[in-house]
Amino acid sequence: MTSLRVLASAFTCCPPGKAGFTGGESLLGWHLVGQIARFHQVWVLTQEDDKATVEQSLAQSVGGATSNIHFRYVRLPFVFRPLLHVQGGHQIYYYLWQIMAYFAARKLHREHDFDLFHHVTYANDWMASFIGALLPVPYVRGPGGGAQRTPKGFLRLYSFKGRLWERLRSAGQWFFRHDPFFILGQRRAKAILVCNPEAFNALPGRWQDKALMFSVNGISADDLSKFPRNSHSSSTFQVLSAGKLIPIKGFQLGIDTFTAFAAKHPEARFTIVGDGPDLQQLESMVRRSGLADNVKFAGWIPREELLAKMASADVFLFPALRDGGGEVVVEAMSMGKPVVCLELGGPAMHITDEIGIKIAATSPKRSVQGMADALERLYLDRELRDTMGRAARERAMDIYHWDRAGERLADIYQQTISARTKP
Repeated sequence: MTSLRVLASAFTCCPPGKAGFTGGESLLGWHLVGQIARFHQVWVLTQEDDKATVEQSLAQSVGGATSNIHFRYVRLPFVFRPLLHVQGGHQIYYYLWQIMAYFAARKLHREHDFDLFHHVTYANDWMASFIGALLPVPYVRGPGGGAQRTPKGFLRLYSFKGRLWERLRSAGQWFFRHDPFFILGQRRAKAILVCNPEAFNALPGRWQDKALMFSVNGISADDLSKFPRNSHSSSTFQVLSAGKLIPIKGFQLGIDTFTAFAAKHPEARFTIVGDGPDLQQLESMVRRSGLADNVKFAGWIPREELLAKMASADVFLFPALRDGGGEVVVEAMSMGKPVVCLELGGPAMHITDEIGIKIAATSPKRSVQGMADALERLYLDRELRDTMGRAARERAMDIYHWDRAGERLADIYQQTISARTKP
C-alpha cells in the first residue's frame, strides 16, 4: 500500500471521554483521523475550540499512529460566536468556517503537495466543502447523512415549533444542495461516503455510481473489552433506551411502547438514560400511565457506565424518528444486546433480522404496537434473545470495529488515487 499525504477537514474532532464541540461528530472525526494515520501522513484542519483537548491527548499518546497526525486549527472571528446559540445558526457558522478552512488548506497544499483531500466532518449530504470544490487534488467526502426525514404521519408528535423547524430544515437543505460550490464539490468527488439509505437515495443518479455506504459509528477494542462474561444477573426483564431527550429521538413512542408491553407483563422494567428538554414531559407521561414504579429516568451518565447498563439489560429499544447514525445502537450491539428500532435512518442500516427487530414507521399507533409485540417476542423467547445478542456482538466486531473502518477507508483511498472507485 502506498503511503499518501492526506489533508483532512474535521471541523469537530475530539477523543472519547472529552468535552468536544459536538458528541458523535467529534468521535467520528477523532477515530477516522486516527485510522487514516495508521496508513498515511495526515494533516487535519479542525476548529480551535478543541485545541487544548486534542493537544493533551496527543501528548499522552506514545508512539503509534499519532506521529503521523499533524493538526492545524482554524477559528472564525469572535463576532460569529452568537450563531452557535441559535437553532440553525450552527450550520451557518460551519459554512463560514469552511471558507476560512479553504484558505488554510491552500497554504498547506503549497507546503506539502497533498495526494488526497478527505472531508470528514461535518460531511452531511447538503453542505458545500470549499476545499473539495476548489483544491486541485483527488477528493473523498464523508461519511455523512442528512436526508433522513421524520415520517409525515409522526409529525403530529412534535410541537408547533418542532413541526416548523422540520419544514425549515428541509427548505434549508434544498437551498444548500443548490449551492454552486456544493454541486462543484460533488462533481469533483471521487468517492461519496453515505451513512444511511436515505442519504444514498437523495443523491442524483449521476452521483450515485460513486457513492459507498459507510457508517458514521464504530466501536473500539477498548469498548469491546468491557463486555462482561456474566452480564445479566436479574430475573426481571429489563428494557433499556438511551439518547438525548428531544422529540426526534422518539422517547414518547418508547414510553407508549413499554406501556403497551407492560400491560401484559407488569413485572418488566424500563430504564431511560439521557437528559434534555423533553424530560419533564416524558416524566409526566410515565406518571399518567401509572408506571412510575416500572420506568426509571437515569439522567446523563458516563459512557462506561452506559455500556455496563447495556450489558445488564435484556433488550435495547431505540424508537428514533430521525437519526442518521445511531451510535448507541452500535454500542448496544457491542454489549451483545438485541435491538428493537424503527426502520429509519442509520439504525435501519445497522440492524439486520439476525440481530434485532425493525418495525416499519407507518403510523405512531401501528409502530408502537409493532415495537410492543417485538418486546413480547423477545421476552417470551430467551433463546432468541441470546442468539440475537451473540450475533449482534459478532457484527459489531466484524463490521463496526474502527480498525475495520480504517482498513476499508485505506482501500477506498487507493482506488481513488488509481481512479478505479467502484459503487
